[in-house]
Amino acid sequence: MAAADPALEALHEQIRAYCRTRHRFEFDAANPLVRLHEPTFSAQEIIAAIDVLLSTRVTMGPVVREFEESFARMHAAARGVSCNSGSSANLLAVAALANDATPDGLRPGDEVIVPALAWSTSVWPLIQHGLVPVIVDVDPRTLNIDPAEVERAIGPRTRGVMPVHVYGNPCELGALQQICERHGLQMIEDCCEALGATYAGKPVGTFGRIGTYSFYFSHHVTTLEGGICVTGEVALAETMRILRAHGWIRELEAPQRHIDANPGIDPRFLFVDLGYNLRLTELQGAIGMVQLPKLAGFVEGRRRNAKAWQADLQRWKEVLDVQQETANARSSWFGLPLVVRHGAPFTRQDIRTFLNRARIETRPIIAGNIALQPGLRRHPHRVAGDLAHSTRVMHRGFSIGNHQAVNEAARQYVSAQIAEFLAQHGIG
Repeated sequence: MAAADPALEALHEQIRAYCRTRHRFEFDAANPLVRLHEPTFSAQEIIAAIDVLLSTRVTMGPVVREFEESFARMHAAARGVSCNSGSSANLLAVAALANDATPDGLRPGDEVIVPALAWSTSVWPLIQHGLVPVIVDVDPRTLNIDPAEVERAIGPRTRGVMPVHVYGNPCELGALQQICERHGLQMIEDCCEALGATYAGKPVGTFGRIGTYSFYFSHHVTTLEGGICVTGEVALAETMRILRAHGWIRELEAPQRHIDANPGIDPRFLFVDLGYNLRLTELQGAIGMVQLPKLAGFVEGRRRNAKAWQADLQRWKEVLDVQQETANARSSWFGLPLVVRHGAPFTRQDIRTFLNRARIETRPIIAGNIALQPGLRRHPHRVAGDLAHSTRVMHRGFSIGNHQAVNEAARQYVSAQIAEFLAQHGIG
């Protein structure tokens, strides 16, 4: 073992001392503030990043590979392929399945069913690869894609389904798997809001051909920006590694067949397919290695908050709907989604304004009904059904932060402020 560097140890201690003094994200009842998110990282992650910088080995390398392997093991997946964002993970997954080298892949003109309640980059990669999104409605209780709507939307060109686990709540994956098996459909799971969630005891993202995740700053754990794809198919992982970085073979597990087929080209600069540059950095990999062991604890805290809030808000169920956890699932509760019911004597804007004045931050639920976004209207797509539930969520839904810094005092403050708002509208 190498001897400790006194200068480096002193620097580490300075960082720890700084963070002990300055990084105070817990709720303060004397100065109440409940943000949508507070940082999940502090001294340990900062030290890991600085150590990588001091090493001068900063581009994607062994630390990133260790992070990928650790994440894949956590999800009982054969391979993990990291990238620079959750949106890029969706792009990489679709690009791999749409690649002409992928057996039983997706081809231009094929339809892929997606929920109306989604993020934009759940849909754009489909369009970017010549696929046609088919937009279906969600279950108003879980806010997830409705399997019955999926079944009804299947047409002669339908080849895939891309469920989104909204706010960490797993979709009805058992029903979706059965639909895929009956109709020969591919499944890509968008788990970008669902780190740490499970269905039937199994991690989300492992039920289809590829699962995608995000490590954005405001998500359950972070690499600041970043994402990853997991798959049980080694060949798909190899394709994603090629596509992730320029179309070259450098990060492949088994590059020799490409080298043998192209003996006149330097293997370091051998390009065998189309490609992007979606690489994660060693700094991000190092931060991720510190963050991953914290995920389970963060999820448990979110679940405690959600359970308590559901109990608190039950008495106002005539005016406020709370997202319901899917049966046989374990949500990781990305936030607390609420929907103002029809007939309530107040609007969504009324309650959001009140809460924001009480320094409780709120936000819309994802992108609302994606079919109503002007960008989608510019591209081929198909809408199946009236999407009434997704439209209702878009116009009447909002969410409150639920994260590792929301303690019992913060939760009670939120509940008390909602109670005060409702009392002002004659609701006890």
